[in-house]
Amino acid sequence: MPRLGIYPQILLLQCVISTFLCNAFAFTEEPADKTAKSDGYCSRILRAQGTRREGYNEFRLRVEGDPEYYQPGSTYRVTLSASSPSYFRGFTLIALKEGKDGDKDEDYAGNFQIIDEEDTQFMTNCPPAVTESTPRRRTRIQVFWTAPPTGSGCVILKASIVQKRIIYFQDEGSLTKRMCEKESLFGEATEKPILECCACGTAKYRVTFYGNWSEKMHPKDYPRRANHWSAIIGASHSRNYVLWEYGGYASEGVKQVAELGSPVKMEEEIRQKGDEVLTVIKAKAQWPAWQPLNVRAAPSAEFSVDRTRHLMSFLTMLGPSPDWNVGLSGEDLCTKECGWVQKVVQDMIPWDAGTDNGVTYESPNKPTIPQEKIRPLTSLDHPQSPFYDPEGGPITAVARVVVERIARKGEQCNIVPDNVDDIVADIAQEEKEEDDTPETCIYSNWSPWSACSSSTCEKGKRMRQRMLKAQLDLSVPCPHTQDFEPCMGPGCSDEDASTCMMSEWITWSPCSVSCGMGMRSRERYVKQFPEDGSICTLPTEETEKCVVNDDCCECSSPFPLPNSCLVTEWGEWDACSATCGVGMKRRERMVKMPPSDSSLCNVELAEVEKCMMPECHTIPCMLSPWSDWSDCSVTCGKGMRTRQRMLKSPVELGECTEELEQVEKCMLPECPTDCMVSEWSEWSECNKSCGKGHVIRTRMIKLEPQFGGDPCPETVQRKKCKIRKCNRGSGTSDERKKRKEDREKRRSKPNRDETAQEHAGCKMRPWSGWTDCTKPCGGGIQERFMTVKKRFKSLQFASCKDRKEIRACNVHPC
Repeated sequence: MPRLGIYPQILLLQCVISTFLCNAFAFTEEPADKTAKSDGYCSRILRAQGTRREGYNEFRLRVEGDPEYYQPGSTYRVTLSASSPSYFRGFTLIALKEGKDGDKDEDYAGNFQIIDEEDTQFMTNCPPAVTESTPRRRTRIQVFWTAPPTGSGCVILKASIVQKRIIYFQDEGSLTKRMCEKESLFGEATEKPILECCACGTAKYRVTFYGNWSEKMHPKDYPRRANHWSAIIGASHSRNYVLWEYGGYASEGVKQVAELGSPVKMEEEIRQKGDEVLTVIKAKAQWPAWQPLNVRAAPSAEFSVDRTRHLMSFLTMLGPSPDWNVGLSGEDLCTKECGWVQKVVQDMIPWDAGTDNGVTYESPNKPTIPQEKIRPLTSLDHPQSPFYDPEGGPITAVARVVVERIARKGEQCNIVPDNVDDIVADIAQEEKEEDDTPETCIYSNWSPWSACSSSTCEKGKRMRQRMLKAQLDLSVPCPHTQDFEPCMGPGCSDEDASTCMMSEWITWSPCSVSCGMGMRSRERYVKQFPEDGSICTLPTEETEKCVVNDDCCECSSPFPLPNSCLVTEWGEWDACSATCGVGMKRRERMVKMPPSDSSLCNVELAEVEKCMMPECHTIPCMLSPWSDWSDCSVTCGKGMRTRQRMLKSPVELGECTEELEQVEKCMLPECPTDCMVSEWSEWSECNKSCGKGHVIRTRMIKLEPQFGGDPCPETVQRKKCKIRKCNRGSGTSDERKKRKEDREKRRSKPNRDETAQEHAGCKMRPWSGWTDCTKPCGGGIQERFMTVKKRFKSLQFASCKDRKEIRACNVHPC
């Protein structure tokens, strides 16, 4: 007899229990020659067929955006959902090339990516397929699917679901999605490396980022306040991992870089990729966005590549902006000649992450719903865009990135070095360790792997550790000290069944009798079969004895004892008392023969138990859609934003526990700091003894402006002064002599006053020298002091006190 697939096996078992299931589904046996070709588990599950009812739409397989075509290499969100009140306990999801039977690995198209490991996992014996992690009631699951490369043709996404004991698998309708390949257009998808890398050893590179976004090069609406580049984040990685790409959707990490300039989530996503990533690339932010290289060096970072992880990607936010970034995506550093690229120079224009609707640098936050694909900005996007050009010309590059090879290590395939510097670099690299652990971090050896966290056939994790013995440079972070990897427990211990994966046991059935000893049973189903295609030998049903009220008589025995009751079989259960939710149902039986001693028959003639109907519609919780997020509570720095929705159903129908308001953090560029200056000094003395002169006063800069704050005001003020009119060249020589004597008397008068003060009430020390000027140019101040040397006790004068004089200095402009 030809072998049937997994789902027919389950249903045949269930048909023994319930004839209803046998009537609901019809199966046709596969021809023997076709079965012989399909030894793999993947091909067998595709032959399960269910009869589809008219109007059947309880379950739906949907690709976000409902596209008719797929872009080769792009990633799509795939959702499997059940409409209320339906649900499903298990599922299977597969992507096949159109017209293929799934007999061979090349029949499968693209790759799935797990979003939530608590909900979904890959099948052990059918790696292209996705299934549930644990069997439980659910109404929705999501995964990512990366489309296959160019030339793959049309693709069929197919889903099966398990509801209670019934399995649905559709070759058409709502559980099947067909998409065909779309011709590649510029900017819609990032070009993928076609050839496998054949280079040997490893190479070390330095990436340097030169920002060219400035008011001079991009004058339209250039943000003078808080313009900056965020911290650079990226990785050297394999072809199986995509940080970001044109035509793909931004991950949560990319979104946080694009909107907030925060690399934390992006770095977390990268590190979760494990062996797909060789080096995490990080460089500091730039405030302001453009600075001459003689003021601050361009940010740079070093990273390594090898044969399997020869791609390099990074991104950095252009801020302020809605969600605009620049960066490289999947830059291949491996050459066709089995060597490593010497140098890459790339001018970059900004791209849109597809998460915010803003069109100007400082547009208010407004999320793009639904999220759009990543695309390059163009000069025709919007008239208010700072890059708008009615002629549709190219956008002037905002940055340039240089990726330059600085060393190679290990045996190289193309033995001849490119230049003498390579020879020196290669020799130096041979002396270094194979890993990228900083030399300033001293570790112990890795411990052995721990036991698997799962004791059954379910997927678990195991761990190993190492100890950080010394950190010689605290400014250089040391990598993690724990390492994790997935594992399978030893739970399936039966012979030839170690690769079987079973679902959890369903709860025990009620006892078969209402009095005395009876039987009860429970069931489970096979999630994954052995790799060799054999039938799983693990049991799918268990039975055990059960006792209900063991003191009762055995009147219900089919072979009545003397003076015992003889009763009929139980009748059918009545309909459930509830149309939805939890209700009660009842069944009865009758006395066929009373006891011979005319006593009463002590047997229950009716049974009542709970029954479960589909979940009731929750009328009280009819809610409006969420409103748009409010503006950030601050205009700069960290703040909060909120959104609300309304309860549409009357409150008196019941209590609604759904939240009606959500609050989340938001981040705007650093707050500008205005210039701060001191109070004005006293006016200086007039710089002329007669005629027209001027006096000045000054103040000091206490805090320079930052992040586009208000500039500093003037620090020197001057005004005219006029003491008396100068009489030059008039009068006799005696008069001129008398005027000269008068001037000398006036100049000497303060000294006489001081002497008088000294004799009258106190003794003063002489004037100190002038202090250094507070500024080298632009107007500073100098001070000198006269202090009291001795105060006479017999007299008290208010004028007997310390004195200070101030004058301007270095008033020439800087």
